[in-house]
Amino acid sequence: MANITKKSPRLWAFLGAVYWISLVTYFFLWKAYKHVSTLRAQALMSTDVKPEQFAILVRDMPSPPDGQTQKEFIDSYFREIYPETFYRSLVATENSKVNKIWGKLEGYKKKLARAEAILAATNNRPTNKTGLCGLVGKQVDSIEYYTELINESVANLETEQKAVLAEKQQTAAVVFFTTRVAAASAAQSLHCQMVDKWTVTEAPEPRELLWQNLNIKLFSRIIRQYVIYFFVALTILFYMIPIAFVSAVTTLENLQKIIPFIKPIVEITAIRTILESFLPQIALLVFLAMLPKLLLFLSKAEGIPAQSHAIRAASGKYFYFSVFNVFIGVTLAGTLFNTVKDIAKNPKLDMVINLLATSLPKSATFFLTYVSLKFFIGYGLELSRIIPLIIFHLKKKYVCKTEAEVKEAWYPGDLSYATRVPGDLLILTITFCYSVIAPLILIFGITYFGLGWLVLRNQALKVYVPSYESYGRMWPHIHQRILAALFLFQVVMFGYLGAKTFFYTALVIPLIITSLIFGYVCRQKFYGGFRHTALEVACRELKQSPDLEEIFRAYIPHSLSSHKPEEHEFKGAMSRYQDFNAIAGV
Repeated sequence: MANITKKSPRLWAFLGAVYWISLVTYFFLWKAYKHVSTLRAQALMSTDVKPEQFAILVRDMPSPPDGQTQKEFIDSYFREIYPETFYRSLVATENSKVNKIWGKLEGYKKKLARAEAILAATNNRPTNKTGLCGLVGKQVDSIEYYTELINESVANLETEQKAVLAEKQQTAAVVFFTTRVAAASAAQSLHCQMVDKWTVTEAPEPRELLWQNLNIKLFSRIIRQYVIYFFVALTILFYMIPIAFVSAVTTLENLQKIIPFIKPIVEITAIRTILESFLPQIALLVFLAMLPKLLLFLSKAEGIPAQSHAIRAASGKYFYFSVFNVFIGVTLAGTLFNTVKDIAKNPKLDMVINLLATSLPKSATFFLTYVSLKFFIGYGLELSRIIPLIIFHLKKKYVCKTEAEVKEAWYPGDLSYATRVPGDLLILTITFCYSVIAPLILIFGITYFGLGWLVLRNQALKVYVPSYESYGRMWPHIHQRILAALFLFQVVMFGYLGAKTFFYTALVIPLIITSLIFGYVCRQKFYGGFRHTALEVACRELKQSPDLEEIFRAYIPHSLSSHKPEEHEFKGAMSRYQDFNAIAGV
């Protein structure tokens, strides 16, 4: 398109291409939304018993009346509203200390199993030092040492469990019902006149519940959300400031000022040459690698109750960061860098527009290379998984001593939606925006997503292990960001055709308005079925009667369950809950 002259009648063809791409995108987005909605309904209509379909999450509970415990209060409240279908409740507790004890106990168990495996393999009793990281301190027999620590931790765990269940109840709970329909109906009903009391939502899966966030109040969550949005917006807009700071700090001269004792090391010529060549780049890569974790941490800090929801929130933040700093940043930086001298010589508005119009397509070469590298190298590494394979075999040969350690080393994790989805959407945004300016990118974009469908479908079905199931809740967010990419494409083409002084550039405006209307219609028609479970879906019969006690057990945190070895007489959280319920008169 860079070869097309201003006011050329050929620009009609490019305007037609903008309309064609937009209409095709609307068509496939509509079909995809219907398809995913159907898949979600089919999954939720499964005849298998799933604990989250019999539970709701209750937050912002008011303080109980005098003479009532938090559990008695919530049980009486829901038993009055749902006298026939209410089963019982599990009050959230403050578990930070008991989680810490439980984590240590699990670590000691792994070390004991490792020591026993070494004894079985070598017939020599292993030893270790009791100090920092096993490097200093008294030399002791590992099996006896870890057995003693396990016994001590079990006693501490039992004591802390009693304290947690009796004294650390919070104003949130998971409430269980006898039927799926009752739980689905309760999750989408208003239970209190005041919106900041008795907030009820569908319960997430037990394994993805973020217990530490459940006690955060409604208005606190709203304030946290806006503060974090503001912070993320500043991070996106002023991203180059921390990058420049990291690059400045990691120069050898500044490092010698900050850390004087490294001066003798960097004076060695070979080491100095390597550090000067790679240190700033390594620091930049480390900073970028930390960004998704930072965004996930910030998303959890909003008070989000489920891991999948936090990942969706982090994915959205990372998408906008990628679009602004990779796509828009590279495009504008390349354009302005090449034309700043010409603009300074002739600062007229028409000169600026002309230079931008002729320079913008030059970034297409960069993005063509970027997309091609993503599918040639990225999918090659993804399919072969050569790096995880090497790491696994090294761990298996030199580190792993037990079957559990081998399984842990093999564990591939999940698809990493927080980074993979934004990465794919960035490629889609690039393909959209350059599809008319440089149509060759369509071949690379189609190849990228075609190979991605083959490779990632195989990886999802045969390699990765899901860490949660949200029944397609990610799709509305993907749909919204695809529309955002299409909207950006239409705005870019409006400006580009205007730079070409095409008289009918205003014909792009109806497309921009159509995108907004299309997004609104899709949200009104489909999103309700993703936000809540439809009652016609929840009413399907199960192939067997649900074990409600087993459903209740599924939500008990690991740190409050029985983890004591059989040789110890230990009552876990389940029996403790039963004892506590008996005391409370449940």
